[in-house]
Amino acid sequence: SPVGRLSGGERHRLMLAKLFTEPANLLIFDEPTNDLDAETLELLEEVLSQYDGTIITVSHDREFLNNLVTSALIFEGNGVINEYVGGYDDWERQLKQKKAVTEKTAALEKKSTSQIEKPTQTKLSYKDRLELDKLPATIEKLERELETSINASADPENYKKDGFAAENGIRIMELEKEIAQKYALWEELEQKKMLFSNT
Repeated sequence: SPVGRLSGGERHRLMLAKLFTEPANLLIFDEPTNDLDAETLELLEEVLSQYDGTIITVSHDREFLNNLVTSALIFEGNGVINEYVGGYDDWERQLKQKKAVTEKTAALEKKSTSQIEKPTQTKLSYKDRLELDKLPATIEKLERELETSINASADPENYKKDGFAAENGIRIMELEKEIAQKYALWEELEQKKMLFSNT
């Protein structure tokens, strides 16, 4: 029959037959199992398994890959391509092992971190208790000073003094930072106090 009268599968088989009549040490296939019946597919796998050269193939046929390939290049997203030994099932097995190792490592790191943090969950020291008792008054004093500095910056008369704007601006930033630090310390000591009281 003329080639033009052949079906897609028949043309595919003809192309493969022609390909194997020519000497080559490298074959590149793009979805070679498409449009092939079971008998032809079995014959293709048999011929390729006896081939002495290198075969590069792209395929969605997992069974074909499992029966034929010795190495798989897997696109893993974000431009990452990794090579795995064996076919599709081998890759899945290695991926599960890799995931299990990653999860185990993460669990060990989490356990290690919790062990490192554990000593901080202790009873408040005498110094901490004094600090906690003084903090409300200290914060109140700092906030009053901050309010005074802010009010001073709103008075035009103060800008007649040399260096007032720069000095007052720096002081406001220092007070805001110190107040934030005191609040953070207060929260930390209160949490430690509550944690100990619940244990």
